[in-house]
Amino acid sequence: MAKKKHIDVWLARPRGFCAGVERAIDIVERALDIYGPPVYVRHEIVHNKRVVESLRAKGAIFVEEVDDVPDGAVTIFSAHGVAEKVEKEAKRRDLPVIDATCPLVSKVHKEGQNHAKKDRQVILIGHEGHPEVEGTQGRIPGGVLLVTNAEDVGKLQVRDPDKLAYVTQTTLSVDETRDVITALKTRFPKIVGPDVKDICYATQNRQQAVRKLAQHVDLLLVVGAHNSSNSNRLREIGAELGIPSYLIDDAGNLDPSWLSGIDAVGITAGASTPDELVQELISRLGDYGDVHLREMDGVAESIIFKLPRELKEAVRQNQQRA
Repeated sequence: MAKKKHIDVWLARPRGFCAGVERAIDIVERALDIYGPPVYVRHEIVHNKRVVESLRAKGAIFVEEVDDVPDGAVTIFSAHGVAEKVEKEAKRRDLPVIDATCPLVSKVHKEGQNHAKKDRQVILIGHEGHPEVEGTQGRIPGGVLLVTNAEDVGKLQVRDPDKLAYVTQTTLSVDETRDVITALKTRFPKIVGPDVKDICYATQNRQQAVRKLAQHVDLLLVVGAHNSSNSNRLREIGAELGIPSYLIDDAGNLDPSWLSGIDAVGITAGASTPDELVQELISRLGDYGDVHLREMDGVAESIIFKLPRELKEAVRQNQQRA
């Protein structure tokens, strides 16, 4: 029998779930425990098929709009946030709502609202159609102007160039955001907004980890959903650094031909990706070679976000009844 090839498998650190995703999943699971199934979730709670299927098996029902929720049913808003009109419609119908919006996304909403109160026109740096962007657009009075790249800045038509502010989608790349912010400040010197450091800590940490990982590997595999902005960006960073890079949903998407001539494989995962998918990929790589596992040094994330007030209250009441 032919000897298996030796494959060094380097794991990025950090990778996978961030605090906002862990909180959102915890909210759905606790709601199922407290209220019993079904509970209704507007949009995917996070962008990952395995997570959604797991919660669906426990009794979560995922719907596109609040209109699809039956009267009186427990309703959860996804981690990406929702427009104000969605919240108002839920209130009008008197639906019991639990808001799983990531606190860092809520922070962007508040920043935009504060700028609008000061009569500043708000520019949002983000990807059109992304749920977080749609939610932010629907949270800032007077609407927002959306830009995705530095080229878009030249096409902007603003009310008053001296009264402008910008906010950003949390899952964008630090680099591409920096380019857009530079273009905005060049064209509109009086524009105000957060520093590039205000981008989500998890996004920054995972991108930084990929840059370190790329120094050691011949191939990068990013485990994540194709509709996940932060997962796509991790793959793009690998490609920009000259490493063949692929975004895959799970181990089943691994193409053995990618391993031809490869001695070192790097693995990372988007912020919505459960670690079990990474472990399954490592196991699958073992079918094609003798895997020698290595874990990168990196930032140890210790951030934990509190549960929403309405859920904490329900937990407390449940404990009192027990």
